[in-house]
Amino acid sequence: MPPCSVNSEMPALSLTVATAGSPVVAAAGSGEPYVGVTIGTAVTNLLSPSDLADFLRAQHITRVRLYDADPRLLSALASAGARAIVGVPNDELLALGSSPATAAAWVARRVLPFAGVNSSTPAVISAIAVGDEVPTALPSALPVLLPAIRSLAAALAAANLSSSIPVSTPLPFSVVEDPFPPSQAFFNQTLAKSLVAPLLAHLASTSAPLMLNLYPYYSLMQSKGVIPLDNALFRPLPPSLEMVDPNTLLHYTNVFDAMLDAVHVALQNLNVCGGGGVPILVTETGWPSYGDRRAEPYASKDNADAYNSNLIKHVLEDKPGTPMAPGAAAQSSAYVYELFNEDLRPGPVSEANWGLFYGNGTPVYLLHVSGAGGLLGNDTTDLSFCVAADDAKEKAVQAAMDWACGPGRADCTAIQPGQGCYLPNDVRSHASYAFDAYYQSQGRAAGSCYFQGAGMVTTTDPSEFVALALPICPLLLSPHCTCVCPLALVFWGSILGSINGDANPEDFGAVGATPLSRAESR
Repeated sequence: MPPCSVNSEMPALSLTVATAGSPVVAAAGSGEPYVGVTIGTAVTNLLSPSDLADFLRAQHITRVRLYDADPRLLSALASAGARAIVGVPNDELLALGSSPATAAAWVARRVLPFAGVNSSTPAVISAIAVGDEVPTALPSALPVLLPAIRSLAAALAAANLSSSIPVSTPLPFSVVEDPFPPSQAFFNQTLAKSLVAPLLAHLASTSAPLMLNLYPYYSLMQSKGVIPLDNALFRPLPPSLEMVDPNTLLHYTNVFDAMLDAVHVALQNLNVCGGGGVPILVTETGWPSYGDRRAEPYASKDNADAYNSNLIKHVLEDKPGTPMAPGAAAQSSAYVYELFNEDLRPGPVSEANWGLFYGNGTPVYLLHVSGAGGLLGNDTTDLSFCVAADDAKEKAVQAAMDWACGPGRADCTAIQPGQGCYLPNDVRSHASYAFDAYYQSQGRAAGSCYFQGAGMVTTTDPSEFVALALPICPLLLSPHCTCVCPLALVFWGSILGSINGDANPEDFGAVGATPLSRAESR
């Protein structure tokens, strides 16, 4: 490999050469690898900043990515002890990239109050993400992207914050071409020269990571059956079915690592001085839980649970690095996209169904992350309840309750006239009690809260919401409230998807035995 030339854009740092089994990147960042979550705000009735902080604390989430730098939210995050990547929206790039003074003012207004510059300011901000997927989302802004990054970095350096708050830009994985097998990957040639090479040089000189949005889900969809589903979900495959790179003979047990190694090779092929030392930070990855049934058959709650649960285990517990860059020191950290379903996002149905939770804090599905340091409440199957879904038609809710209290043999004594939980006397309140009684009697088995779509699972004990429900539920002022564990959340539930309004009691016979889901595809 020829030696690197030295200039202002290409700092003279060593470049690691890729060979089979040798690392092509440095450690993925200082300290242990971590998993964070992204927080979008296109959500109906999004939790208030203070409630969001409480929610993050309860779920043991300490790393988040925001898409702007809302001071109200940053103040709340400070109280929760969380660190945040803040974002510069794409529509602000022109102003910041055209004027260093504007960039400096942005840092002074948005960053310094939350940068821990002194004992009176919290250290909330961990990095700045300038734009998001600009090459594909807003290519007209590419000429000002690098100037914006440099101006923001210079403003941070002037405030002595360049070492604690790196500046980068999240790139889409689509900038990497021919990624499978990983050893033949390269960056889009036009972007490589105009954007990626100078960006990489800047990141190397400022010790900032290469931010990357990486989705095995899309690779699976685009592979037309070549990639096994289990390979995309981190599920083990027989060695004969594992992906093998014919050039390096490295085995790939999952698509996530193969995509990372494709980026490693593409970075090496740029031959940028110091490029081999730039860590990769996965700023988005995830799996949709619902979408178009025909167009996206792999978008389901079960697959979303499998991918995100296994990703968390992969990064936090296994920490294998990748076949080309093995070891915990090279394990990339990752942010799960996303915390809440953004039901206000336009586009295909799946665009609103990437969240781990609905906007009110109830889970879309149950992650299985036991042993992951408490992240996302550990294995939430031990802390779950069943309540009526708000968007279920009353006829369907009534039919489901009739089945639960009849053939389902749930103990519904407490909701009979004159009993402690008879009030409030409405279908949804009674159904929530009946649904949870059945759900608990079945040991919270998969499918036992389905009720043809009329029920939903929550990991938040509804009794914790008693104070919040006081204005709506007069019953909660009485001693009867000691038995309404499932009731308060009826007023908070918000769930997406279609409900069969013509359900009959006999339709529920197999609910407790067969896992069912309204989320089939994206």
